[in-house]
Amino acid sequence: MTGRARAGGLRAALAASLVLLCGCVQQAPPAPATLRTMPPPWPAPRDGISYFELAGVPSSRLDDRTGQRVITVSVRIDGSDVPLVPNIGLDLPRALQAPAHTHDASGTVWLEGAGAASVTLGQFFTLWGVRFDGRCLGAACGQVTVTADGVAVDAPAALVLSSASDVQIRLASGG
Repeated sequence: MTGRARAGGLRAALAASLVLLCGCVQQAPPAPATLRTMPPPWPAPRDGISYFELAGVPSSRLDDRTGQRVITVSVRIDGSDVPLVPNIGLDLPRALQAPAHTHDASGTVWLEGAGAASVTLGQFFTLWGVRFDGRCLGAACGQVTVTADGVAVDAPAALVLSSASDVQIRLASGG
């Protein structure tokens, strides 16, 4: 390595250290939240904070385990499984979580942190950035059936997730 290359690397390391010490670099503002009306797959939003605000849920630090509980959510549209994706309800750039969130594609939804006892199924889909209005899920519209622990739910968007351990969503579009 030449002296010039070593000096350049040293300057870059020093600049990075100064940024860390003084916090001089501001984080970009979050992108606005939008509810997708397209077919799956639906990736998790990167800037979760916008979706927390749209859903009307509080945020907590990623390490907040208050009121921790897990439930299973499964989605099926026209006979095809739609997997939940990792990081729904998480804002990794800001190290924040919503009261309902996922860590992987297993169908497990974690309820923890501020608001965990009252978050609804409708709010969960808003956190995911997917339209869910009782008749449509993303692009598919038709007959929506939601069960919580095997019991039919009359108002699916209002279902409080902490009241169930297994939520199944089935949509038949008739198309």
